[in-house]
Amino acid sequence: MKLQQTPWFDRKDAGSTEWQFTLRLLESALRANHEDELLQNQLPDVASELQAQWVGLVRKTPQWELSAQFGHINLTELPFNELDNALDGGVAMFIAPPDGDEFWPLIGVPFTQPDLSGELLLFSGRDLQPEQVGSALMLGWGLGSAIAAVRRYQTSQRRSERLEAILKIASQLSHERETVPLLELIANEATRLLEADRASIFIWDQDHRQVIACPALGVEGGTLRLSDSAGIVGEVIQTGTSIQVDDAYRDARFDKKVDVKSGYKTENLLCVPLLNGDGERIGAFEVINKLAGAFTEEDEESLTQLGIQAATALQSTQDREQLVRTQKQLTEQVTEGVRIVGESPAITVLKDTIQRLAATELPVLILGESGTGKEVVSQSLHYHGPRRDHPFVAVNCAALAETLLESELFGHEKGAFTDAHEARQGKFELAEGGTLFLDEIGDMTLGGQAKLLRVLEQKVITRVGGSQTIPINVRVVAATNANLSEAVRTKKFREDLYYRLGVVTLDLPPLRDRPEDVLLLAEYFLSQFSVQAGRKRLKISADARRRLQAHSWPGNIRELRNLMERVAFLAPGEKVEVSDLAFILSPDRSSMGQEEDPSDGTLADATKHFQQRFIRGAVKRVQGNMSEAARMLGLHRSNLYRKMRQLEMGEAEDAED
Repeated sequence: MKLQQTPWFDRKDAGSTEWQFTLRLLESALRANHEDELLQNQLPDVASELQAQWVGLVRKTPQWELSAQFGHINLTELPFNELDNALDGGVAMFIAPPDGDEFWPLIGVPFTQPDLSGELLLFSGRDLQPEQVGSALMLGWGLGSAIAAVRRYQTSQRRSERLEAILKIASQLSHERETVPLLELIANEATRLLEADRASIFIWDQDHRQVIACPALGVEGGTLRLSDSAGIVGEVIQTGTSIQVDDAYRDARFDKKVDVKSGYKTENLLCVPLLNGDGERIGAFEVINKLAGAFTEEDEESLTQLGIQAATALQSTQDREQLVRTQKQLTEQVTEGVRIVGESPAITVLKDTIQRLAATELPVLILGESGTGKEVVSQSLHYHGPRRDHPFVAVNCAALAETLLESELFGHEKGAFTDAHEARQGKFELAEGGTLFLDEIGDMTLGGQAKLLRVLEQKVITRVGGSQTIPINVRVVAATNANLSEAVRTKKFREDLYYRLGVVTLDLPPLRDRPEDVLLLAEYFLSQFSVQAGRKRLKISADARRRLQAHSWPGNIRELRNLMERVAFLAPGEKVEVSDLAFILSPDRSSMGQEEDPSDGTLADATKHFQQRFIRGAVKRVQGNMSEAARMLGLHRSNLYRKMRQLEMGEAEDAED
């Protein structure tokens, strides 16, 4: 008999006790939170409705097992062949005991609900009759509907709880900054969420046709590399299809090598593809050994959802690591490029001072002639200090008109002036956390100086056209080739700003005062530019070395650097010769000393004074080598001494001594 054949299935027969009881079962399903609760409360009443001494639910998986009961029965005594027929035929059956058998008559009712396929409702009682099959079938339909409703509720509740848990996990993942700890966190959360023993994430290295497992517990180093076409993981990655295995060692796709190597035994597993935000496969996500039972469709859905969150977090973490690596490499390159080269006493002291100042937050004022390396010193202060991972921003104050200064340094809001089509950050904001280098500070207008002083004192800025104050955390380093003390005295530079900027002052020596560093610098620059020119490192001939030392370098280090750049690209041979330095062959005014021309006296006095300066400049350029100085002047050494005595130069006697 089938359900549709029973008179109680017709809703017009609403007065039947079976129909009324069925409605009560459905109402109880709405109140029950769990299937066990429903069955515990309703099975006694179900048995009572049919006047049965025992009622139970049995399922075939693949052996028959008892899932719930009221009363007691020995399951091994049940007629399993008859139960198989009832289940396979989908019809309710009355099963009478064979003659002489001790068990009572049975009524087996298959559930019509898809969620309960493979399960039967059994009644047993000494007085059960075949005429009761219809009533049993109606009771089975009602109880099955109630059970299915509760199961769907439990499934929805579990799915909701898991989705909520996945969202919480996703928020945890966003805080992890490194790839390996992130993968370990994801694996731990997956095992907890799906109640499994282990989990691994396999990242697909397509270039090398491998997958990298992390974490790989029991494997040295915690990571494992496998072929991207091997085993179940390989199939998931290649096909993009999830795979569930209930008995790993009976599945031909399962690769036992990992178990053998780690000493672990895989019972069952679930593996899903790992997809990035564009839907592209980037790996696989696997959980192993469900703690109770087998993995379910709900587990597959949860693992897939967690995989989406994991892939997003993984991509963000990898992008961040790449940015950090790139920033570190750039910082190292810049740090290498701002080396202060030299062994002279002045430079040795300068290096030591910079090393100590770099670790502080003190403002520094750098003084020195044009080309002495003021920006290099400011960069050294930045890249050797705690702010090295933050921006270094340089501003040439001499290039800024007063009307543009405020906008350039402090930024502006949209519409602040005619060309302000959008809001823009100023240099102070761009340098947040780092260093702002104010070059040629001596050329800043008095109005600009006042605005700068206010910012340095208050540590806040306000954009042009805005009203909101923005706090800043910036170290300020300033530089100038002007005589700021004289500018303060003549009221061209604010005294309060001068003292604010110059908490520490570094005075850079000109290159002519550190002749022992000329060759070191020349070789350093020549090495760098030879690489850029794609040629072997050039060597400097002895004559060229003497000529470099003889030059007074009015342009300081910048002049020397530019010369070495031209030589590296244009020198025809493998060695730098004097002819490659043609532009410094002629002594210039600065090479003759720094004395002023006499403003009065006779022509003979002026001639004598000029010759004295000329000879002294030549001697200085060759660092006191009188033989070399005589050769440069076209004289024999004895004639040079004679000329110096005629000019009443005391250096002649000192040199001869």
